[in-house]
Amino acid sequence: MNDPADLTIGAAGAALRGGELTASELLEAVLKRASMTEAHLHSYLTIDREGAVEAAAAADSALRKGDDLGPLHGIPIALKDNMVTRGIETTCSSKILAGYKPPYDATVVERMRQGGAVVVGKTNLDEFAMGSSTENSAYGPTRNPWNTDRVPGGSSGGSTAAVAVGSALAALGSDTGGSIRQPASLCGVVGMKPTYGLVSRYGLIAFASSLDQIGPMTRTVSDAVDVLGVMAGHDPKDATSYRGDLPDFGSGLDGGVEGLRIGVASELSGEGIDTPVVDAFRRTCDALAEAGAKVTELSLPSFEAALSAYYLIAPAECSANLARFDGVRYGLRKEAETVEDMMAATRAEGFGPEVIRRILLGTYALSAGYYDAFYGQAQKVRTLILEDFARAYSEVDVVVSPTSPTTAFEVGARTDDPLSMYLSDLCTIPSNLAGHPAVSVPIGLDEGLPIGFQVMAPALGEQVMFQVAAAVERMAAFDARAPLATSEIS
Repeated sequence: MNDPADLTIGAAGAALRGGELTASELLEAVLKRASMTEAHLHSYLTIDREGAVEAAAAADSALRKGDDLGPLHGIPIALKDNMVTRGIETTCSSKILAGYKPPYDATVVERMRQGGAVVVGKTNLDEFAMGSSTENSAYGPTRNPWNTDRVPGGSSGGSTAAVAVGSALAALGSDTGGSIRQPASLCGVVGMKPTYGLVSRYGLIAFASSLDQIGPMTRTVSDAVDVLGVMAGHDPKDATSYRGDLPDFGSGLDGGVEGLRIGVASELSGEGIDTPVVDAFRRTCDALAEAGAKVTELSLPSFEAALSAYYLIAPAECSANLARFDGVRYGLRKEAETVEDMMAATRAEGFGPEVIRRILLGTYALSAGYYDAFYGQAQKVRTLILEDFARAYSEVDVVVSPTSPTTAFEVGARTDDPLSMYLSDLCTIPSNLAGHPAVSVPIGLDEGLPIGFQVMAPALGEQVMFQVAAAVERMAAFDARAPLATSEIS
């Protein structure tokens, strides 16, 4: 058998059930990979070796007794450090939460554990999930395993890099404006944002509550289906949780695309997208047409205003959500003579510059005299985006685009240019504003850096989305491994 750290969830699960591998051996392989790569990447903020060893031993014991908890039984996974974990430090990569050890698990963490998954640790992110490069962490940046001079994307860069390099077989990220899909594209893995409400947000430390959604990051589309199947479903602790029956996410994985209608979002596949990315995207669209899909160009004009609307709505919600970090109840506290001075000092010390920028922008957009002109207008754009999507889905089954306008850019290249950084989310933001599912699948390399293909679908359209994504995966036959995973970077 090859190094177990390089296995997919499906292959590892088969080996575990076939007696060729134990969960403890699989975990040790993953921990060894982490020990070899973390000095280069900084994917993790915390590795819970003791807890993971106990969980792997429990998984082995259960399998010996014939108790199979499902597709994630014995599988090592990583968690983005904005999901609370009982007794394990949860910081959101912020100084303001340094040392915070929650007294409970997020619902998704509970479901991972109940499904037999082995939690390896907590991964690095842009502070409070605000960023597109994982350079905004108070604990230092994560780097891309394809080229450590490049960013892994963000804000779920730590989770993505861990999967790409083999220090986890899967990871959970959160996606507010593309924070799962954009880093998945830059690191050559599969990253998926579910329909809003399909996965509980209870225990996810909020950035923008109407946009945030937790999703899987894996090596294959089939693995993403397995992870989503374990964590999806109604949660009474989340008022926005979907109450209906779950779709059969994986029923079309082998169905191909013959007869399916695929729309190419013209606003997301032309100006502003690097030529090599567009070329790879167009080649994949041609392959889908050759496989029997009806591929047509679509115009969704409201998408041109999506970025502007997002950067009013998300900061407005962030300014409300982050008001709870006041130095009174938990986390950092800077002493001062008055309560107001204490709060001001705590926040000035505890929040990084990007978080402060977004809080100020959001507070301004919500202030008297500006609410209607900014936040109100942005919500109208959100409605137009929903209407454009509705028109599109009356004509096609899915909409496709590049995932990211570029491949991974150099560390430090955009840190002094916020607008340039925000443009990294150009293609992913519309699905968040609409609450729809979307997935990124790797389709090739440009100068050694991965390119992602995005498939978007209507609300609860995960089945057809995964069907198209699986077909793209087969066509691309992307089996390259990040150089750091194969010890090609010294």
